[in-house]
Amino acid sequence: MTPPRIPLAAALAEGPVVLDGGMSNELAADGHDLSDALWSARLLRDAPDAVAAVHRRYFAAGAQVAITASYQASFGGFARVGADRVESEELLRRSVSLAREAAGDAADRWVAASVGPYGAVLADGSEYRGRYGLTRAELRAFHAPRAEVLASAAPDVLAIETIPDVDEAIAVLDAVAGLDVPVWLSYSAAEGHTRAGQPLAEAFAVARDNPQVIAVGVNCLAPEEAVDAVALAAEVSGKPVVVYPNSGEGWNATTRAWSGPATFSPTRVSSWLSAGARLLGGCCRVGADQISALSKELH
Repeated sequence: MTPPRIPLAAALAEGPVVLDGGMSNELAADGHDLSDALWSARLLRDAPDAVAAVHRRYFAAGAQVAITASYQASFGGFARVGADRVESEELLRRSVSLAREAAGDAADRWVAASVGPYGAVLADGSEYRGRYGLTRAELRAFHAPRAEVLASAAPDVLAIETIPDVDEAIAVLDAVAGLDVPVWLSYSAAEGHTRAGQPLAEAFAVARDNPQVIAVGVNCLAPEEAVDAVALAAEVSGKPVVVYPNSGEGWNATTRAWSGPATFSPTRVSSWLSAGARLLGGCCRVGADQISALSKELH
């Protein structure tokens, strides 16, 4: 008999949990072209086996949570490549099923359905700026249908990730409030502020009294900034903290290229743990080798 899967919130109360790393860098390393606006989400339609292979690779490396390839997926984006509403919903659900199949029957492996920011679907770097000129109601209307479809595929958690703006965080949390699935809320950040310029203390406070949020924190920020952000998230929210920095390289949205040195190192893990982190992994340009080293550092 297959043992029941432990709720992720319960696992966080017992100790740290390892997240995976970047999906796109592993797919690119496997030879896939991710240059279009759908990014890795395109392969949900064109090469689902490739997405599943990356999930399996991360689990083999020691990850316990697979984040789905739905970060840049949207109804509008799929429509631009000819997918109707029915197919678009199927592709969103497929992102969850691929990760679930890769996780297998293990009681301590989980699937996080990625809910990326509105700016991600614009494919112009807007997720690193926020302030799209939309109201909270308009942002809620964008996020709610996608989140509802993802939740219908029964992930263990919705990963509301790389959010650049407090207003968008409030809108997304409102959009998912009626869904029977826990969430984590993770901001993109720099120098103690969201990418839209709000103090991180204000951003983390959004989650403090929300029982649906099982963890709050940061992702896709420079690794050297992570420990201060983790400590602040723990202090302000009183919740377990999620942290998954990028490699430390810089992304140029105009040239669509990375530059600068990589500063991600598993040796930083102990400081993140001490500061309150319980979900730890990597984001852009952090691959399976780094997640393997991180997992060994933790365990």
